[in-house]
Amino acid sequence: MRLALQMARRGVGRVWPNPSVGCVIVDAEGHVVSRGWTQDGGRPHAETVALGLAGPRARGGTAYVSLEPCAHHGQTGPCAQALIDAGVARVVSAVEDPDPRVAGRGHAMLRAAGIEVKAGVMSDQARALNAGFLSRIQAGRPHVTLKIASTIDGRIALPSGESQWITGQAARAHVHLMRAQNDAVMTGIGTVLADDPELNCRLPGVDHTRAVRVVVDTRGRLPATSKLAQSAARQPVWCLVSDQKKASFAVRGVDVLGVPAGDGGLDLEAGLRILAAEGLTRVLVEAGGKLAASLLKARLVDELLWYRAPSVMGDGLGAVAGLGLALLSDMPRFTRQETLRLGDDVLETYRIGT
Repeated sequence: MRLALQMARRGVGRVWPNPSVGCVIVDAEGHVVSRGWTQDGGRPHAETVALGLAGPRARGGTAYVSLEPCAHHGQTGPCAQALIDAGVARVVSAVEDPDPRVAGRGHAMLRAAGIEVKAGVMSDQARALNAGFLSRIQAGRPHVTLKIASTIDGRIALPSGESQWITGQAARAHVHLMRAQNDAVMTGIGTVLADDPELNCRLPGVDHTRAVRVVVDTRGRLPATSKLAQSAARQPVWCLVSDQKKASFAVRGVDVLGVPAGDGGLDLEAGLRILAAEGLTRVLVEAGGKLAASLLKARLVDELLWYRAPSVMGDGLGAVAGLGLALLSDMPRFTRQETLRLGDDVLETYRIGT
């Protein structure tokens, strides 16, 4: 199962709206005969890939799958039926698929066919790997990771707006890796107007052109001359604008999604639900302090990546704008998961606390 999870990680950020699944086939003699993972765009599924490579050696063997095999007909037939047809004797899965079209039916199909099923193996690791898919199905919105790169005192730019570069090359390369592991990168229109970012992944050998660049742009101000708009034909750009501005907003190649009004701008929770309805499961937010504060205040951040440079700015723009808290008990609280040194910088990873 550990190997199946390693296979599943290869598809993270590349398979939305589907989950990223890994499958390992072990023959009746206990030999690993094939491995597979969900392919780009979500098809074919991991089980189909692994069974195709295993051929007749799958008969009487065991399939280790990081998520319950699907039981419904989509663009392809159910993976549970493919496992039955291949003649496997046993299926070991990490976690049940919460998709209402599956939700235990895959396991039930296998048992009804006389196949031994063992579920729940390394389930915590499997849930963490597919946090985005699980969030989309269970919470109705993508898993949101907020990325911040700042000085020790939490500054992300000088008062003039100059921000390139606070962190070093190793930290910036790691950010590109994080972009490659998310379905979309989100920013605010303020950041677009100030920095004109492209928000793509520029790691050698990594094709991430399916990832969506999302701009929170309440009043529809995205310039047609911006790098995002100019590259929209190569890599998707979606703008979240107010319902009132949707009809009048038009930038060639950019998709516009109308979002209801919220507190001082857009209803960000409604916007995330719209992104989930479009298929996105994992969103990395790279934005200024205002959007960061709005997401934190609305309790919409699941994970926090904080890159800290060994420097102090004093004056400057804060990583998070004011939250308007009246009580310390109202602060969003996170649990530190790990600390990683990246050159002279440090990355701290946090998950939302209880």
